[in-house]
Amino acid sequence: MIGFLRAAPRLSGTLPTPESQVLNIDGRDVPLRFRRNAKARRLVLRLDGKTGGLVMTLPKRSSLAEALRFVEASKPWITRTLAKQAAPATIGNGAEFLYRGKQHVLYFAGGRRGLVGVAEGIIHVPGDAAHAPRRLLDFLKKQALAELTSASRKYAQAMETRFTKISIRDQRSRWGSCSANGTLSYSWRLILAPDFVLDYVAAHEVAHLREMNHGPRFWRLVLTHCPQARAAKQWLKTNGREVHRYL
Repeated sequence: MIGFLRAAPRLSGTLPTPESQVLNIDGRDVPLRFRRNAKARRLVLRLDGKTGGLVMTLPKRSSLAEALRFVEASKPWITRTLAKQAAPATIGNGAEFLYRGKQHVLYFAGGRRGLVGVAEGIIHVPGDAAHAPRRLLDFLKKQALAELTSASRKYAQAMETRFTKISIRDQRSRWGSCSANGTLSYSWRLILAPDFVLDYVAAHEVAHLREMNHGPRFWRLVLTHCPQARAAKQWLKTNGREVHRYL
């Protein structure tokens, strides 16, 4: 979540969820999606980092008219928040592309299909150029799975614990997660970050297999096995939006 605003609390009840709207903010069409939450006590407006649109959470008795009044009052915040939103990165032949923490150049080679490869700062993507972005994404997800599986195994052995499986997703609000059944889920975008950052997220999630919290024992476990944790957290804080510009 990039940002949000809250309105004052109100009484709870039940109303239908309004249909999506399209707002015009300084000449820009911005989609607005509504979601009803029975536990919500106030209107909450946030920017969806994945779609670039707005999402409003409504209590059970908040009406569309009330929601739109809140949006109108929030326009200065919306304008500032949209201005901070990074534009999507260009994905095309010759474009710069972040990979393993360093800028590379994309080369859509054309010709017959082959394996995507990385050499001397260039990411070679063979085959039809129209399918190159999808082939690039498949390659990145495969690399992310391999690297995160290796790192997770390393930390599971060091921390004397076990995981059941690993999944690769495009999580926008978190870099990884650990479920109670031992499943580790990671964002494929970690393959764009430096190795020490990917390594830290693996250590973080594996540590949750021992400590399902963020208490002192959890952080002691992480820092004991991953001394670069603080530097990695700072890198993600500084560069997280940049990483989410891609694809």
